Amino acid sequence: MSKILVVDDEPQILRALRINLVARQYEVVLAADGTEALRQAQQARPDLVVLDLGLPDIEGVEVIRKLRSWSPVPILVLSGRADSRDKVEALDAGADDYVTKPFSIDELLARVRAVTRRLAPGEALQVVQVGRHEVDFGARTVSDGVHLTKTEWELLEVLARNPGKLVSQRQLLQDVWGPTYLKQTQYLRQYMTQLRHKLEDDPAQPRHLITEPGMGYRFQP
Repeated sequence: MSKILVVDDEPQILRALRINLVARQYEVVLAADGTEALRQAQQARPDLVVLDLGLPDIEGVEVIRKLRSWSPVPILVLSGRADSRDKVEALDAGADDYVTKPFSIDELLARVRAVTRRLAPGEALQVVQVGRHEVDFGARTVSDGVHLTKTEWELLEVLARNPGKLVSQRQLLQDVWGPTYLKQTQYLRQYMTQLRHKLEDDPAQPRHLITEPGMGYRFQP
């Protein structure tokens, strides 16, 4: 049973999330502020943290930074702040995904499943289906004779290792091009366009290689 730490200063949201998560066989730990969240994260060792940014004592982004200083636990931000700057700041601090309030419980649960479904470090990717194409990462082949460049393979692999999860622009640039390219977002746009033309059935309306404007990209299996 996965354990989820839910951090929010609104009692009704804590109550609603606890009821819905427990009904789906998750173990739930609650915290109403940042100090309690950090204590519970250390004591309970959750498998996922669902975190509001607007906490009464410690800013949510600072809670993310403190958690990231010692823990790789996935962090799903749940916040009323819809500005892209807030989203980017949270993702750059180490959050794994971002859901804006008001939210659909079904969407939130889907994001929870996606964030906790990540491959373990070092675990090998095998075959992934992208539309009608079968992508074999072991053999480095794509069905129907589609050819991917080295950079396209690297970009697709980062996304495929995180199915359903938002991967920030910063993380993709860091992982594929290196730390000196963190502002070169045009590279991402160019290569994602190329991948869509090669793999998506309708590149203009992609179903698998999704853009999250201002934040990053998501591979939807």
